[in-house]
Amino acid sequence: MSIEWLVAYLALGAFVGFFAGLLGVGGGGIMVPMLATLFAAQGFPHEHLVHLALGTSMAAIVMTSISSLRAHHKHGAVRWDIVKGVAPGVLAGTFGGTFIASRVPTTPLAIFFACFMAYVSIQMILNVKPKPSRELPGPAGLAGVGAGIGVISALVAIGGGSLSVPFMTWCNVKMQNAIGTSAAIGLPIALAGALGYLINGWGTAGLPEWTVGFVYVPALVLVSVVSTFTAPVGARLAHKLPVAVLKKIFAAVLILLSLKMLHTVLGAA
Repeated sequence: MSIEWLVAYLALGAFVGFFAGLLGVGGGGIMVPMLATLFAAQGFPHEHLVHLALGTSMAAIVMTSISSLRAHHKHGAVRWDIVKGVAPGVLAGTFGGTFIASRVPTTPLAIFFACFMAYVSIQMILNVKPKPSRELPGPAGLAGVGAGIGVISALVAIGGGSLSVPFMTWCNVKMQNAIGTSAAIGLPIALAGALGYLINGWGTAGLPEWTVGFVYVPALVLVSVVSTFTAPVGARLAHKLPVAVLKKIFAAVLILLSLKMLHTVLGAA
C-alpha cells in the first residue's frame, strides 16, 4: 500500500471516530461512501465495491463502538436495561440483513444507501424530534424494534443511531441517555454485521489481496486504530459543543459523500 492510501485511511479513521463519539453514530455514513470511493480508485472490482465498503465499515465500527461506549458509560449515559432488551433482535436482524445485502448488486445497493442517508440527513438538518408520547415497550417489543434496526443497519453499515435515538426519545428517554445507549447498541450491530459480511464474502472470486470475506483488512486496521483514540474526544465534546449545529454540518457532509459514492458507482457501471 502506498503512502497516499495509508494517509487517506488514517484520516478517515480520525474523522469517523470523532463523530461517532460526538453524535452517537457508528460512522458508517461516512465510511461507506469514502471507502467505496477509495476502493474504486485502487482498482477494486466494481461489482463488489459497496459490499466491501459495507463489510469493512461494519468491522471498523466494532472498535469505534467499544471506544465510544466506554466514554458514554463513564458519563453514566447508557441505559443498559434498553441495551439488554434490544440486543437479541439487533443481533438476529443485522446478521440476517448481511445475507440480503450480499445478494443485491452494487448499483441498487448504492442507491438504497444514498436514499437512506438523505432521509437521515434531512432529519438532522430539520432537527426532527418525535414528541415523547409513550413508554418503552416490553421485552418482545424491544426485540422486534432491535430486529428492524439491525436489518437496516446491515444494509447501510450504520451503528443504528439514526434509528435508535429517535425511537428512544419518542419513548421518553432523555436525549443524552438515548445517544449513550445508541453507542452501546452499535456494538452488537457491528459484531453481527462484520461476521455476516465475512461469511457472505468468503470464497468470492476476484477480491483484492488482504481481503477476508467482504472485509479489506488494511483499511480496517488503519481506520480502527485512529478512531479508537478520537471517539472519546468526540464523546467528551458532546457535553460541551452545540450538537444541534454540528448535526446540520454532519448531515450536509453525509449528503455530499453519498452523492460522491453514487457518482463513483454509476460512473463505473
